[in-house]
Amino acid sequence: MSTEPNRQLAEDHYYSALDLFADGQHEQAVAEYCKSIEADPTFTEAMHGLARAYQDLERYDEAIEIANRIAQLDPDDILAHTSLSILYQKKGMVPEAEAEANKARVLDWKRQLKKR
Repeated sequence: MSTEPNRQLAEDHYYSALDLFADGQHEQAVAEYCKSIEADPTFTEAMHGLARAYQDLERYDEAIEIANRIAQLDPDDILAHTSLSILYQKKGMVPEAEAEANKARVLDWKRQLKKR
């Protein structure tokens, strides 16, 4: 479990990474996202950012590894499964992409039903 100072440090690196990513500095953003996750290994927002940066750099295996880590930490994270679907599709892994898209779809349906 993270302590408050670790979460603050993680958030500082996360926001720095967001700025770098927005400026098109993907490699530097990756470094900041990694520092964020190092400070708080449960910070899934930073992991989502890292996975997206890896995707944009076409480092698909690393992006898949991070997206799988998110799904392990939070199996109900729709975005993690959607990201995995996209990443598998980019790698030509169609059955895996379809399976992850289906997981995301079912999770979204469950979320919608809970709102009723």
